[in-house]
Amino acid sequence: MSTELIIAIVVALILLAVLFVVVPRMRGSARERELKQRRAQVAGEHREQAGHRAREAEIAEREARLAETEAERRRAEAQQHQERAELHERGMADHELTDDKGGDAVTMPPSEEPASQPPPAERRPG
Repeated sequence: MSTELIIAIVVALILLAVLFVVVPRMRGSARERELKQRRAQVAGEHREQAGHRAREAEIAEREARLAETEAERRRAEAQQHQERAELHERGMADHELTDDKGGDAVTMPPSEEPASQPPPAERRPG
């Protein structure tokens, strides 16, 4: 065999060895880049979803606070009516039942609740 043929075979073997080593690494790095991109994409989607859910939770908390405030207001109105009932039962609010001349006071229709009426000083004839 000639020396040139041996050198050509050695060079070809070196090139093949390099290809077998380098190509899989290149594929691995390409896969790694693709995996990193997908990770970043999925992480971004999760962060976006987390932000959306956090906003929904904030809205739900505000609605719950409003509902609690409304419930407290209604409890206060109920307590007020209870106390007024006790005053009437004890005879401590008879002045509301009679007019200034000693006769019976004008009763309000059932549809008009006292809680929805302004205090007497603010009422206007009409």
